[in-house]
Amino acid sequence: MLLATEATSGAISSPVSFWAWVGFVALIFALLLFDLFVVHKDAHVVSAREAGIWSAIWIALGLAFSLVILFMYPDAIAGERTQEYLSGYLIEKSLSVDNLFVFVLIFGFFGVPSEYQHRVLFWGILGALVFRGIFIAIGAVLLAQFSWVAYVFGAFLVYTGVKIARHDEVEVHPERNPVLRLMRRIIRVTNDYDGQKLVTRREGALWATPLLAVLVVVETTDVIFAVDSIPAIFGITSDPFIVFTSNAFALLGLRALYFLLENAVRKFHYLGKGVAIILVLVGMKLIVEEATDIHLAAWIPLSLIGLVLGGAVWLSYRRETQIQAQAAPELEHAATAVDATDSAEDTE
Repeated sequence: MLLATEATSGAISSPVSFWAWVGFVALIFALLLFDLFVVHKDAHVVSAREAGIWSAIWIALGLAFSLVILFMYPDAIAGERTQEYLSGYLIEKSLSVDNLFVFVLIFGFFGVPSEYQHRVLFWGILGALVFRGIFIAIGAVLLAQFSWVAYVFGAFLVYTGVKIARHDEVEVHPERNPVLRLMRRIIRVTNDYDGQKLVTRREGALWATPLLAVLVVVETTDVIFAVDSIPAIFGITSDPFIVFTSNAFALLGLRALYFLLENAVRKFHYLGKGVAIILVLVGMKLIVEEATDIHLAAWIPLSLIGLVLGGAVWLSYRRETQIQAQAAPELEHAATAVDATDSAEDTE
């Protein structure tokens, strides 16, 4: 069925038990601890091969969890909830990739050594999970108590999508971050890094290292990102468990994805446009469903999200291929000129 007459507002609930929530949170923390104390126990530069392997593992875990959703929910809604989970996961993943460029700029601004970047991202993601859990709880309560909040979320997503579509360049000014400026007024910050430490003791007093300053900027930046992503997933499903689990698994793979794509993130020329289209579509869906009291079948937004993301990646690949083809003659000409200069010097 394309449409159902079931309204989503005013009934923000989930058949998932309290112990299922406890079990999932425990699973997430176990995975994070394994990553911190086993996989990345010692600071090292993450290679593209290592990042690729772990990206594949995290994505496989995220997709595999859809099977858990399928079997833990009642048969009547299991298929729909599974599709909603996958839609939420894809939205959060696409937003994460689109925002990776911001992390590249932040690390570049602070001159963070490559071997320390993973530790910052680890604590950043841990904090992001906590903040997003809080935002999801607040969003669920607001949607359940006030039906007009759906219009606010929908309008905000449409506005954000249009804004993203009209602005290609991302500007990041960490020095203007108000939280960072406040931290520097309260806490003394060293001029140099002390390994992976966020704080260090000098002259008998505790000092913050620049790594803590970077973490503050990353955390506050992610709070801004959450303002987009949480309403977007609530536009897909009203089930808080689906919203949180899809967010969590998308965030878990962000660290490996960063190291895999940090040098290639600029090549996703049209991903921002794709994200903009998705936000607008989800925002319109949220408004229409609230206004007309109808509910789109879960496979429709899932299909549209997959189609838009696939199209954005394909167009980006074509664009990058064209750029490389145009640059090839210039590179060949430069190489020829260098060879000619070397030959002339050898002759002399």
